[in-house]
Amino acid sequence: MIELGKAPTLRSPRLQLRPHREDDLDAAAALWCDPDVIRYIGGRAFTREEVWHRLLRYMGHWMVRPYGYWAIIEHTSGRFIGEVGLADWQRDGIAELRGVPEGGWAMLPAAHGQGFATEALGTMLAWADAALACPIACMIDSENAASIRLAKRLGFAETSRRLRADRTTLFFRRPACPT
Repeated sequence: MIELGKAPTLRSPRLQLRPHREDDLDAAAALWCDPDVIRYIGGRAFTREEVWHRLLRYMGHWMVRPYGYWAIIEHTSGRFIGEVGLADWQRDGIAELRGVPEGGWAMLPAAHGQGFATEALGTMLAWADAALACPIACMIDSENAASIRLAKRLGFAETSRRLRADRTTLFFRRPACPT
């Protein structure tokens, strides 16, 4: 049983997934204004204020749900390289995400191509399988080939697609504890 308000720290061979902290603001602001990161997530840079609000949402999410988001920290350097997690964003009009945790991830471009996203998402999903044992959904811009490949590699299957904010969005679902 997961105690609300107590985000666990997860470890993998090269990464630590830990709860966000106030001192993550500078690194998270760099993440959320990078053109390669935002290209498929909103399409515009987030202000420092918006990133601060994002961090507060991440921290607060654990207070009302038994899951949330983590900062991804590389073991050897101790540097923040991205974010991964599960959320209940209560998105209006998106039935595909209703009633299941929504997975999400974002990595700094310097961390791309090294398997960090696979390792971070895989670690989070292994935790979710053990702690939550429920299906997980995600939505990905149809042009984000790398995230689509990653989702499929880790057991997500496309369930639908639709136009959302003038872009085609793919919806995926991963069964509880896939074999």
